[in-house]
Amino acid sequence: MSVKSKATAEVFFTAFKALAKEDQDEVLVRIAGDRSLRRDLLDLATIAERQQEPSRPFGEYVGERGKR
Repeated sequence: MSVKSKATAEVFFTAFKALAKEDQDEVLVRIAGDRSLRRDLLDLATIAERQQEPSRPFGEYVGERGKR
């Protein structure tokens, strides 16, 4: 992520956090209501949750998926 992108994200996040709870909820409802944004958010949440897990070779994963 570029420095400019990080700065822009920080500005948006700071503005979001400054909103009243009711207004924060409205923003989140709109994001959740957008199918594409919702999928992106779920993907990012999964990545954040699993970031500390050890990685494994892609071929191993594909092999396991094929056994199902």
